[in-house]
Amino acid sequence: MPDTTPPGPPPGPRDPGDAWAVGPDGTKAWGRFGAAGLLVDDGSGRVLLQHRVEWSHHGGTWGIPGGARHLGEDAVTGALRESAEEAGVPEDGVDLRHTAVLDLGFWTYTTVVGRASRAFEPVIADRESLELAWVPVGDVEDLPLHPGFGASWPALRARIETTPHVVVDAANVVGSVPDGWWKDRAGAASRLLGSVGALAAAGVPAEVLALPFDRWWPRWTVVLEGAARDAVGADDPVSVVRAPASGDEAIVEAARAAVDAGHTPVVVVTADRELRARVEELGAAVHGPAWLRDQF
Repeated sequence: MPDTTPPGPPPGPRDPGDAWAVGPDGTKAWGRFGAAGLLVDDGSGRVLLQHRVEWSHHGGTWGIPGGARHLGEDAVTGALRESAEEAGVPEDGVDLRHTAVLDLGFWTYTTVVGRASRAFEPVIADRESLELAWVPVGDVEDLPLHPGFGASWPALRARIETTPHVVVDAANVVGSVPDGWWKDRAGAASRLLGSVGALAAAGVPAEVLALPFDRWWPRWTVVLEGAARDAVGADDPVSVVRAPASGDEAIVEAARAAVDAGHTPVVVVTADRELRARVEELGAAVHGPAWLRDQF
C-alpha cells in the first residue's frame, strides 16, 4: 500500500532506506528498499489498526503500522521493527502467519500477518499516529481506510483464520534417504527436527500449501517412535510427539486434533499407503517425504 509522503525526520542518523524509490515513469514510493507493515490480530476477532496523522499521505485514514525497510533488512524484520517503534508491539509477542506482497516492479510493500502470542495494549510511540486501536474484524470496513489497505483488506480478512498444519511421520521421512540412519535413529531424527525447526522459523512458499499470498508459517507436529524418541530437539516452535507405542496411531491422532481445531490445510507427510488412507478419511492432505525435503 504505497505511502508517497515520508514521515517526519526521525531523531538521530537516518537509514539509507528512508528515501524515495522512483519508478521508470517517475512514480515515487517511500522506502528505497521497499516498505512493510504488520497486520496483527489478538485471537479474539480484533486487529490492531493505526489512525494516521493528518499531515501524512491519506492522513486521517486507518491502516496498519509500517514504514520503510532499512538497508539489508528483510520484510518481516522491518514490519516488526516499525510496529514496535510506532505502536509498541512486542517483537517477540507475534506468531507469524503469512506475508502478502504488493510488487510494483521498482518497489514492494509487504504486509506481514501475525497473531498476538500474548495480550498487549498498543502505545503511541511516535508522532505518526492519531490513535491506535484493536478493531473488531467486522467493523474494519466501516472506517475510512487508507486506500492501499482498503484494497487489500478483503483478501486478508478472508484468510485471517486460516491456520495450516503439517504433521510429519518422522520414521518415514528419515527412512526415505539411505544415509545410514539405521545406525543412529535418534541422531537422524534429531537432524530432522533441526531442519523442521528451521522451516518453522523461515516459513514456506504459499504454493507448496496451495494457499494464496507469498509465504506461510504453518504449525508443525513431528511424531517420533521407537529409538527415535530419544532425538534431541526443542518442542518450540515445533510440537514433538514421542509416541509410546505405534507411531501411526499418534500421527492419526495428531491429524484428527488439527482437523477438529479447524486448521486448514492439514498436511500429513508420509509415504505409508495405509496411513495415507486413514488421514485422508479425516480430511487431511498427504505428501511424500520428498515434498518436505524439497523445502530444506
